[in-house]
Amino acid sequence: MSALPSSAPTPAASASSITVLTALLEARTGQQIAAYRSWRMDTALKPLLRERNLDTLDQLVTQMLEGNDRVIGDRIVDALLNQETSFFRDAQVFEMIVAAVEQAEQEKHRVRIWCAGCSTGQEPLSLAMLFAERHEAKGIPVPEIVATDVSEAAIARARAGRYSQFEIQRGLPVRRMMQWFDSDGGDWFAKPELVKLITYRRANLVAGAVPSGRFDVVLCRNVLLYLSSATKLLVFPRIADALRPGGLLVMGAGETVIGQTRMFEPSKRHRGCYEMTG
Repeated sequence: MSALPSSAPTPAASASSITVLTALLEARTGQQIAAYRSWRMDTALKPLLRERNLDTLDQLVTQMLEGNDRVIGDRIVDALLNQETSFFRDAQVFEMIVAAVEQAEQEKHRVRIWCAGCSTGQEPLSLAMLFAERHEAKGIPVPEIVATDVSEAAIARARAGRYSQFEIQRGLPVRRMMQWFDSDGGDWFAKPELVKLITYRRANLVAGAVPSGRFDVVLCRNVLLYLSSATKLLVFPRIADALRPGGLLVMGAGETVIGQTRMFEPSKRHRGCYEMTG
């Protein structure tokens, strides 16, 4: 059976295969794909079809089910996850985080930041650059940055710190690009002294895997957006347990805790962020 040319449309998957794929994604990660966005599966899984010399998503699902193949399942989930990210995404958020860290530093402990759903690493690297520059200017400790994601492939890329020309230009000023990255052909690598400021771990927030200890800031941006209301009710307590008293939860611009949980409320100190109730 020959692989499809990259330009050829993938034959439409059956309803049963779509159901299997959406159920697999939700079971592994808690993320949902709405029915009207099922078209995204074709695009996301086409490279895996070519790699396995398959023509249709139905064949891919059959191969996974008949072989009880965990590896295929992992590859499918990685492909279906939304890994949209960029450097310094929503610049005002990073300004707010600096203000929050400055307040936390007054408590005389090393500040800790957790990036939950870090994707391929642009968000934690943005924080590392920001605070490394601040450390040099003010001579103060760089916060501990822990970054997690459910995708092993995304974490591997984040640890490597390697980005294409397109990725490096998304949100990263030229000055910082030249200061913190080295060019290698068409790609750019984060310098080791920057990468070492971040601890990367694979962790499934929905399954209850959270980093140990307490954090002053938890960034969980555009992660809960794809979870069901029932799953969010499981996740919010885990985030609350990971926060120090007075700690901040940072969510995506299109997300809110209002109507989702009573554990958090809008922060009176930092607009657009959330603090634990009471």
